[in-house]
Amino acid sequence: MKSSRTEFLKTFGGFAILTKQVAVEMMRPPLYPRLVIDQMYQVGLQSLPLVFVTAGATGMVMALQFGLGLEKFGGKLYIPKIVSLSIVREMAPVFCSLMLAARVGAGITSEIGSMTVTQQIDAIRALGTSPIKKIVIPRVLACVIAIPLLTTAANFVGILGGLLVGKNDLGLDPVFYVQKVLQTVTIADFLSGFAKTPVFAFVIAINACYFGLTAKGGTQGVGNATTKSVVTSSITILVGDYFLSKFFWIFEQWL
Repeated sequence: MKSSRTEFLKTFGGFAILTKQVAVEMMRPPLYPRLVIDQMYQVGLQSLPLVFVTAGATGMVMALQFGLGLEKFGGKLYIPKIVSLSIVREMAPVFCSLMLAARVGAGITSEIGSMTVTQQIDAIRALGTSPIKKIVIPRVLACVIAIPLLTTAANFVGILGGLLVGKNDLGLDPVFYVQKVLQTVTIADFLSGFAKTPVFAFVIAINACYFGLTAKGGTQGVGNATTKSVVTSSITILVGDYFLSKFFWIFEQWL
């Protein structure tokens, strides 16, 4: 029990120190924009198929399940509202971030972990270059920029998936479906979901970089670090979603 508590405090402290180093190094030139663009390609464009499949399947399943349940009470007409709000406010940001925590987070951790155990990180330091600036910051910036954009695309794909099921399986008119979505989803709804994604993106990137930089023990250590990165990011996203949702709810009530 004591060792697990010590390990938790050590990990939390490591996250805090790495976050501080990123914030400090980001204020100093150079920023290596080419590395940021390369990472945005890896994080963003190469993740589009995964995001589209996840969002589309989520929208289709939600429309089908809500349709089957509400049809018994004559509530099929509320499906566009329920599906669109659920996707925009919760499903797209959370599911997209979870899938990217597995794909992007695991990739970053294994890549940096391999560099750590083969002493490439030490070689970068020996050459007088900061590994934070050259390795960590480009990946953090790429995630913070690309993941919110991916979530925006996931919103449209998820709603489209619900529209396809509503038309083909539930007999809803597509024009009616689109009208209800436009009447229901407001800018506040979109922003409440969209604003979560930079936080999730930062969590994914910092977790992945930290566990990669602290990997030890050869290839087995890299595997263990990758597992810890994905699990920690996923739990943090799920727990953080509750507090962020509550914060935005209080903020909307205050406004």
